[in-house]
Amino acid sequence: MSQLWSNGEWFDSQDFPVSPLDRGAILGLGLFETLLALDGAPVFANRHLARLLTGCERLRWSVPLPDFHETAKELLVRNNLTSGRARIRLAVSGGSGAIDDLTPGTDRMVTMIALRVDDAPASLTVNFCPWPRNEKSPLAGLKCASYAENLVALDHARRLGFDETIFLNTAGQLCEAATANLFLVKDSVLLTPPLESGCLPGITRGVVIELAARHGISCGQRDLTSADLRAADEVFVTSSIRGLTGVSRFETKMLPPGPITRILREAWDAAVR
Repeated sequence: MSQLWSNGEWFDSQDFPVSPLDRGAILGLGLFETLLALDGAPVFANRHLARLLTGCERLRWSVPLPDFHETAKELLVRNNLTSGRARIRLAVSGGSGAIDDLTPGTDRMVTMIALRVDDAPASLTVNFCPWPRNEKSPLAGLKCASYAENLVALDHARRLGFDETIFLNTAGQLCEAATANLFLVKDSVLLTPPLESGCLPGITRGVVIELAARHGISCGQRDLTSADLRAADEVFVTSSIRGLTGVSRFETKMLPPGPITRILREAWDAAVR
C-alpha cells in the first residue's frame, strides 16, 4: 500500500480524506507539479517549486508549501522508491468556496504523492491535434489541474496509433504537445515555440535551451507553423519525466535520429545525474 503526504500529515492512499466540495476535485481549480526522482533524489526541484509559486501568485493564492526536499525524501523512503525512477506529484487544490471567488478554502489540500515510473521510451510518434490551444486563455502557461483537454487529445491520438499529439494555437501556430514541449531542428538550428504561443513554460524546456547555449547550438524561440514542423530535419519533445525524447514519426513522415537530438539528450542525461 502506498503512502502520501498532505497538509503536514501522512496517509495510506486508501484512507486519504478529500472534501466533496473541494473545487480542485470537482472543478479543476488547482495547480500541480510533476517531478522526476532518480535514486531517491528529486530532479530540478527548485525550478519546479519556483514555477508552482509563480502559478499561485497568478491566482492570488498564498499557500504554505512543505519543506519540499525533506518531505520528498521521506515520501520516497516510505514508498520504497530510493532506487530507480519515480514520479513525484505536488498538488495544490482550491478547497471549498464560491465559484466566483478564487480565494482558497480553509480545507484546501497541499498533497504530495510518489509512484514508480518506467524508463522513458526511445522515441515517440506524433500527430496534429484537431483542437486548438487557446493562447489567450487565463490559464495559458499554468500547470493547472484542469487537465481533461490534454487527456482527450492524447486519447484521440492513441486511437489513431500515435503516442503524442501536437496542438496548434488559435492563430494556427505551433504550441506544444499534450504532455510535453516541442522542439524542431532545421539546418542545424534549434527552434521552439515562444511562451506567447500558449505553451507551458516547461522545466525541461528551459534546461534544454540552456544546454543548447552551453554546447554552441543556435536556438530560437519564435512563431512556428505546421509547415515548419513538416519541413523539420529533427523533432523532439521534452517533459520532466521523459526528459528529451526524439520523434521518430510525425504523421506519415519518418524522422531518423538526428545529431542535435542526440547531443542534447546526452547533455540532459548528464545534467539530471
